[in-house]
Amino acid sequence: MNKYKYSYFVSTHDIIVMEDTKLFKYIIIGGGIAGVTCAEQLIDEDSSILLLSATDFVKTVTNVQFVTKTLEYFDVQESSLNILASRCPNVTVVKSYVNYLDSKNKIINSTNGLFKYEKLCICSGATPKVIFPKNPNVLWIRDTESVRKFRKRIANAKRIVIVGNGGIATELVYELSGVEVIWAIKDKTINAVFIDGGAAAFLKSSLEKEKANEEHISKRRKYTVNFSEGENNDALGGALGPDWHLGLEIKSDKHRKVTIESQVQIKALYSPEEFENRKTDNTDQNITLKEKWPIYVELTNGNIYGCDFIVSATGVIPNTEVFLKDNNFELGKDGGLLVNDRMETSISNIYAAGDVCSAGWNVAHHWFQYRLWTQARQMGAYAAKCMWASLSHEEIYMDFCFEMFAHVTKFMGYKVILLGLFNGQKLNKKYEILLRTTKDKEYIKCVMVDGKMQGAILIGETDLEETFENLILNQMDLSSYGEDLLDPSVDIEDYFD
Repeated sequence: MNKYKYSYFVSTHDIIVMEDTKLFKYIIIGGGIAGVTCAEQLIDEDSSILLLSATDFVKTVTNVQFVTKTLEYFDVQESSLNILASRCPNVTVVKSYVNYLDSKNKIINSTNGLFKYEKLCICSGATPKVIFPKNPNVLWIRDTESVRKFRKRIANAKRIVIVGNGGIATELVYELSGVEVIWAIKDKTINAVFIDGGAAAFLKSSLEKEKANEEHISKRRKYTVNFSEGENNDALGGALGPDWHLGLEIKSDKHRKVTIESQVQIKALYSPEEFENRKTDNTDQNITLKEKWPIYVELTNGNIYGCDFIVSATGVIPNTEVFLKDNNFELGKDGGLLVNDRMETSISNIYAAGDVCSAGWNVAHHWFQYRLWTQARQMGAYAAKCMWASLSHEEIYMDFCFEMFAHVTKFMGYKVILLGLFNGQKLNKKYEILLRTTKDKEYIKCVMVDGKMQGAILIGETDLEETFENLILNQMDLSSYGEDLLDPSVDIEDYFD
């Protein structure tokens, strides 16, 4: 790391400021999974690396277990900044917010000073799409601080409304007990972001069961975030990892009461005073003149619910705003920083990885981008290789993980594995489905085109993930097997070994 004097124009003050500018070979912005993985995977041990984190902790991946060539389990742990620095001696970790990026001079203006880079990787993640963001009774869940706020509010709640149909909403509905939940989704079936209607029906039965008395053990270390007076405490930390929901059950009652409102959106919110002034007959039968709620939600189907608060879980927006000022980045259709097959943005020497970027290369047929922690880790690691290769003038090839989409998670107590084009993505509805389901045990769906497997959903302990991964990657013609491919009397795993 070198220091030198640098004249820098700070437009907000309209003056020239002279500061000590620190020079690093690599600078990574973001303390989430993508940014930390990028820092850890840089093999240039003799070079100076700076990681800028907006919070007092960073997200590190631990206990990685490779299930197949493309599928892996891992835990996400919150580590203090000094712990990461001690594990990676050539990495300097600084808590700082980025004020401005001067891509022409390769300078980052931050709340902790000016930093100059040779290679920059932006891993700033994404910002939640929040309905009615200024309403104090609308919460969102994205990082550790937002989970803390949720736990505080849910402790005394009797009824909440959850809006959204992705992974966070699904797990939240399942984990909560002792509180009435109104689940408002825009689709016909639950968790349509990930699974089809058949899989949704299989999982939905779990909501009707009494919650098991399981002992949840979280492997994450937790750190208290102390904000100084006047400091921005709205900065987002790294996105939650796969075990974010552990320990959410803080009610003694194991019973769930879930009402699913499908094919709806939020039409309006009303304060108690606004609701009393309304003259309508389309109110929830549980709303009486004697019971007042902090907020009322009107759905597009006309139903109105009173509740203690609302959870907005309707997706994310790439967190690019601070970098776009005076920088001509090319953006993807979803607003992310467009990157090529070397994770390079449209501006020289600047890379991006994780939720903030949009894949702009000609992707493999069985791969597509989803803003998930698994892809954040993969992109962060690959970006590190690409930056090193560029400075070292070495030839590298795209990581094998980008050959096929693969994700493992847990929904409503079941292990869920998604492989390839698991919902027929890219296939223009021209495919066949092979299906095997056993109530409360397993759900297996194969997406087939001309006798070749293109994707699969595996719910439960099927032990078929490696076999199906190979069948998708190898594109073996399975026409001769027909429906017998999923015959429960046939040991598929052994047959195709």
